[in-house]
Amino acid sequence: MLALVALATAAAAFVKGSIGFGFPTLGTPLLSLLVDVKTAFLVLIVPNVVMDGLQFVRCGAPRATVRRMAPLVAFGAVGMVVGTHLLAALASRTVMLILGGFILLFVVLNVTRLAPRLPPRWEGWASPVAGFVAGVVGGITNVPGTPLVLYFHALGLTKHEFVSAVAFTFVLYKLVQLAAVTWYGLMSGALMVGSLLLTVAALAGFAAGLRVQDRLEPRAFNRVVLAFLALLGAWLVLRNLTAT
Repeated sequence: MLALVALATAAAAFVKGSIGFGFPTLGTPLLSLLVDVKTAFLVLIVPNVVMDGLQFVRCGAPRATVRRMAPLVAFGAVGMVVGTHLLAALASRTVMLILGGFILLFVVLNVTRLAPRLPPRWEGWASPVAGFVAGVVGGITNVPGTPLVLYFHALGLTKHEFVSAVAFTFVLYKLVQLAAVTWYGLMSGALMVGSLLLTVAALAGFAAGLRVQDRLEPRAFNRVVLAFLALLGAWLVLRNLTAT
């Protein structure tokens, strides 16, 4: 069982290294096939923090980006605490249904390439709202990236601004999440040890993904990943809707 969990973690990290996203989106449902969804959620936090931290070091974030994204992160921290509280209170079946739903939403957004635009004058009030929503979603499902990426697209950020915003916000969201699950007593010592051990597997997969990143045709690989996520998300929803 432990070997399968490590393999699933490495596979999700490989995808992140190859296409630049998707570790919690893929890793959480994959591990939930092997262990309880809340356990899967918790043991993936530290590997996610480490990989997002490495991405942040590689990409950096200009002061202008830090100032611009500060309200998003601040309200996101509040949302993450609220979401983590809900995670502690909700049944695993409910968490699985929510996770499956957001995975399907993630797939739909990628397939349809939905890209709404937000007028610059609205950013002042939209940023706290988007941050809070992303935090709540991330606290419950371990996947804050879907609302965050959608919001960054809506802002019409340039490629460099987008990469910097992702690097800056993702690592802080995950650090807040780690603090929140620890505060609520969800992260036990045994789970922390397991999370640290899975970090080794994740880094191996992440490094392999980075090495093959330039050799793969991104569009075709992305389609395969999205198809897999669509099947997995639908299966999670159907399995828990039909469970007695």
